[in-house]
Amino acid sequence: MGPPGLGKTTLAFLIAKEMGAQLKTASGPSLEKPADLAGILTSLPPGGVLFIDEIHRLPRAVEEYLYTAMEDFYIDVIIDKGAGARTVRLPLPRFTLVGATTRMGLLTKPLRSRFGIVLRLDYYSVEELAEILRRSAEILGLKAEDEALVEIARRSRGTPRIANNLLKRVRDFAQAEGKDILDAETARRALRKLGVDALGLTSDDLRYLKVLHEKFRGGPVGLKTLAAALSEDEGTLQEVIEPYLLRMGLIERTPRGRVLTMRGAEHVIKISQSSKLSPDERTKGPSPDL
Repeated sequence: MGPPGLGKTTLAFLIAKEMGAQLKTASGPSLEKPADLAGILTSLPPGGVLFIDEIHRLPRAVEEYLYTAMEDFYIDVIIDKGAGARTVRLPLPRFTLVGATTRMGLLTKPLRSRFGIVLRLDYYSVEELAEILRRSAEILGLKAEDEALVEIARRSRGTPRIANNLLKRVRDFAQAEGKDILDAETARRALRKLGVDALGLTSDDLRYLKVLHEKFRGGPVGLKTLAAALSEDEGTLQEVIEPYLLRMGLIERTPRGRVLTMRGAEHVIKISQSSKLSPDERTKGPSPDL
């Protein structure tokens, strides 16, 4: 379990590779009927690995088929309907089930308790992301300074997927400028044009903070009022924008509403001051706080 982009799917492939086993993949929403799951399970080779992404979105009827498959390696299939209905037990080869989820709380307790190992993937450090970016740069055939890769890593929200996406976009800027080597200055300039600041905040994140700071004097303000002021859906604020701002300590959720922290207020002020500088002044060098 863990947030998107941390490598849950990649980890499932690595498990199968280390086991020397064949891997079959499926997603929770795609398994609409028990017959869909039965077809996959019966076609698994002995010792195979079945990976189900977004396993919390399995329909309940399909999920219940997994119970006996996980514990006793068989499933009961109902044939025909009405008075002529009968149950046929199908033995299954021994297999390993790997499930990935971004919403652990949505897994039912009976399914969750049947997993022998439960692991949480956490956000990566800047050093770990920089190491990932070095490998990605080699794959892309891109020569890059370590400082440039660290700069990208700092703005990647601790997420390898975001880091790799930013690297590709920064590479495009470097190629457009005819750079043979990606340096730190080019990386900063490209990230600034992409609307990603030094904390990894996007234009939507900064707009949220500015409205909270300038229009509501730092709060507290209710979610509905804030959503109306931003012309955004409440769910978008809760699920997309606020989690990272909370993790960075820029806002707080209180019983009275959303509140801008001191760190959040300082960041908004610094960003506002930076936007008043000329383009040349903004590209002279890195600021540890912007």
